[in-house]
Amino acid sequence: MRTLRADVAVVGTGAGGAVVAKELAEAGLRVVVVEEGAWHPVETLTARPRDMLVELYRDAGQTVTIGSPPIVLPLGRAVGGTTLVNSGTCFRTPGRVLARWRAEDGLDLDLDLDFDRVERELNVVEVPPELAGRNAELVRRGAAALGLSGGYLRRNVRGCVGSGVCAYGCPAGAKQHAGATYVPKALAAGAQLLTGVRIRRIRTGRGGAVTGIEGDGVRVDAPRVVLAAGAIHTPALLAANRLGRSPALGRNLSIHPATAARARFDEEVVLWDGVPQSYFVDALAGDGIMLEGIAGPPDYLAMATPRHGPEHRELMLDARRLAQFGVMVSDTARGGVRSARGRPLIRYDLAPADATRFQRGLELLARIWFAAGAREVVVPVAGVPPLRDGGTGPLRAARVRPRDLTLMAFHPLGTARASADPARGVLDPDLQVRGTSGLYVGDGAAVPSSLGVNPQITIMALATRLAGHIACRV
Repeated sequence: MRTLRADVAVVGTGAGGAVVAKELAEAGLRVVVVEEGAWHPVETLTARPRDMLVELYRDAGQTVTIGSPPIVLPLGRAVGGTTLVNSGTCFRTPGRVLARWRAEDGLDLDLDLDFDRVERELNVVEVPPELAGRNAELVRRGAAALGLSGGYLRRNVRGCVGSGVCAYGCPAGAKQHAGATYVPKALAAGAQLLTGVRIRRIRTGRGGAVTGIEGDGVRVDAPRVVLAAGAIHTPALLAANRLGRSPALGRNLSIHPATAARARFDEEVVLWDGVPQSYFVDALAGDGIMLEGIAGPPDYLAMATPRHGPEHRELMLDARRLAQFGVMVSDTARGGVRSARGRPLIRYDLAPADATRFQRGLELLARIWFAAGAREVVVPVAGVPPLRDGGTGPLRAARVRPRDLTLMAFHPLGTARASADPARGVLDPDLQVRGTSGLYVGDGAAVPSSLGVNPQITIMALATRLAGHIACRV
């Protein structure tokens, strides 16, 4: 077995691990980073969904929750983690969420300087209207006609050309994901990166202090370990090693369930032309409902359209005139993760109240599209026919149950959450695993609750804060 020595071992290279590795390496610490996935240079990113789903995603993008309804939860598996295949959307943590963490979990977090640092590293900028695409413009036009608040999203890009395939790796190299920004800087500062290695053991010594990690022919001896394998795999790794023994471990899973509706226009839309997620409507954000753009190439549209047979064929024949937009809910339900034969098993049941939120969000989206000139709106709700003639009556009158919805989810959080209260948190406020000195969690598992917005830079800001804490204690 190959043995390495470091001041800090980091497991994972996504939004959390890459940030910790870079910050600590630049602070002069010896850092070894271990990643289960592979490194994918820009020239290997073909943007073809059928290829990239297999190469860049865990389980070819088909990780699915067990519950009502089953929900596809795509997870990245590569250097850069899910940041390699996400939309690039960058929202800071809403103030109301930080206030809730302070009140419920005793976490008094001032992250402004950390956000500033992250946004400089990622080159976070607003999507310019000329790159937003016609798909976004129609929603902007309809929302404006109804007097609804919204705006162009901020994203981590440099030189974006609007190729419309963000979810399959950016072939232009414009997305400033963790594998293109933080990881190269970590390596330049002296960090070592091991790819294709799955960590199975967290080693501890006397007094419960961590001493390193081990897996797939590699052992890293280190007095500090940062787990950043994601909110699904980090709790499974802790549980497998009998660490983080808290009632909260593997529980409290929030996933931001989401869905997408389609609208047919007389004019051409070509929704794959431009930035896929470029505009948002936050008129219902106070109720935990966000409307955000979502789009992709025609083969993606064919896979994602919740219709079949002649109806599906008719929609796809008119693909150039279809618009698509997403509805995302800040979920009130909580799921859990446990291991089954060495693999995480994700249990999640959508709350009836969240199904009602989807109904409200989809109805608002339909009204926006009709205000923009749509002649038909197709919603992903079983039993609801296409909406026509500007009317949303069939959707409004429906009794929408969780099982009636076709959903995906993108932001798993909270399965090893931080809290000042040991009964609520696996981690203390410094993101250290209770009962195991030197063992930290730096990914979405540490985030105490659903955010209501994309969590990418929240995780990065918390990881920046964690790295500063570790550096000060060495």
